[in-house]
Amino acid sequence: MKNSAPALAFLLFSALAAGAVAQPAPKPAPKLVVAISVDQFSADLFAEYRQYFVGGLRRLSREGVVFPSGYQSHAATETCPGHSTILTGAHPDRTGIIANNWFNLRLKKDKIYCAEDESQSTYTISAAHLKVPTLGKRMKVDNSAVRSVVVAGKDRAAVMLGGDKVDQIWWWKDKAFMGPAGQTSAAADRINKAVAEELATPRSGSALPEICEARNHAVTVGGTKTVGINHFERNAGENGLFRASPDFDRAILALAAAVAAEMKLDEGNATNLLAIGLSATDYVGHTYGTEGAEMCLQLLSLDRELGFFFDKLDATGVDYVVVLTADHGGHDLPERNEEHAATAAVRVDPHLVASPMSQTIAQVLTLKDPVLYGEGASGDIYVDNNLTASQKADVLDRAKKLYEASPQVARVLTHAELQARPRPTGSPDTWSLEDRARASFDPERSGDLVVLLKPQVTPITEERAKLEGEYVATHGSPWDYDRRVPILFWRRGITPFEQPLPVETVDIAPTLAALISLKVEPGAFDGKCLDLDAGLESTCK
Repeated sequence: MKNSAPALAFLLFSALAAGAVAQPAPKPAPKLVVAISVDQFSADLFAEYRQYFVGGLRRLSREGVVFPSGYQSHAATETCPGHSTILTGAHPDRTGIIANNWFNLRLKKDKIYCAEDESQSTYTISAAHLKVPTLGKRMKVDNSAVRSVVVAGKDRAAVMLGGDKVDQIWWWKDKAFMGPAGQTSAAADRINKAVAEELATPRSGSALPEICEARNHAVTVGGTKTVGINHFERNAGENGLFRASPDFDRAILALAAAVAAEMKLDEGNATNLLAIGLSATDYVGHTYGTEGAEMCLQLLSLDRELGFFFDKLDATGVDYVVVLTADHGGHDLPERNEEHAATAAVRVDPHLVASPMSQTIAQVLTLKDPVLYGEGASGDIYVDNNLTASQKADVLDRAKKLYEASPQVARVLTHAELQARPRPTGSPDTWSLEDRARASFDPERSGDLVVLLKPQVTPITEERAKLEGEYVATHGSPWDYDRRVPILFWRRGITPFEQPLPVETVDIAPTLAALISLKVEPGAFDGKCLDLDAGLESTCK
């Protein structure tokens, strides 16, 4: 009996050692990383339609690793800032992409577009404003054999996903997919020819399945404009309506599959990258709102088309990993929200828009208008740089007081206040409004004021919304309906699990970097690696 404890300890040690030896070897890196951003695919939409998915979104949400509470943690929930976080692992305050557009009042061309290189003599789409490298660039710097391909429905999505070191990059322009000058592709030519034939053909409205019929309800905006009755019917040549339909994402995925095959992304010794920006959900949300029959049709189609796309990848036999997320969420049009018990939903007061606000202040202070510049009624607001220091201080003070006096405004923060704040840390669901605005703040590019509207205030005026061809719903707020997005990972053989606690889109790049054993310098990412192993092992080693 006296010797039993040492004997048992020896047997236990032997068993543990044997168990350690018997552990399976780490799975090799996948041969292809597929990163998909579904523009305006909020966590709310994912939750609402998840039960109906039968195709590619079903695969990801039932057979993959699901983070239903992913956060675009910053306040400026627009396309360019959101896409800039996904494959850089950095918040907009580090990527430098604070908005789709910002102002530099020292330049002859005041307004800056996030994906344009203003130093060129002709309009040039570029990643010149992106201050940090993307995952694809890191992969190519690490291994010159890596091939990186980006296909998107928007130039700014393509540029922010791909960065400045890609082998092929394609985006939609007016009526065809295009890329940088000199880029050619027989695959893209084929897809563009097919799309041209489709655009030249009238399209009947989509039949409504029972799921969508329950959401089939016309809504009137401004007493003159009705949405929710189109169901994607369009005449020949109506290219804008093509973008705001499921046909657009189908074309983007067809191009992505064709170029991936042409570039042989399923071959080679290196891990290759295919980044895809699917834009139709965003255009549908803006044009028809997020809670109507059109969005229902769009998401069911997206699910189906992603299924076909994954089947094509499966047929190649390549070992690939998929991550799917979104650049931001979205908010339904306030007229339908009001009908659906959200009685606080309103359109923004037109007096808050930068132009009329500027006129008011200029008149009161007897200054020449404009004294303020901005994209709308919220976000970054800039004071005219040609004013004297005293005049500028007076304009800034008057603007801050007028915005703060509005019952639609939640917070007004000055450039100095944001610059003095530390970068936010901790779980993004606990961040204050100031933290969210700080994560979008760049001292070189941000406004003299940042205006944050209250929840359910849509920053599109009624007068603008009721015009033919103008958007009726949007995003861009610091509130969770715009910040929360799903983050889904899938790889063949992965053990599915779900983590409902908050994570961030800046966690995606470090997660993928660990999965492909890409070494990066300390502090390269704002995010953390997400362990995709359901058991005791870790994919973050």
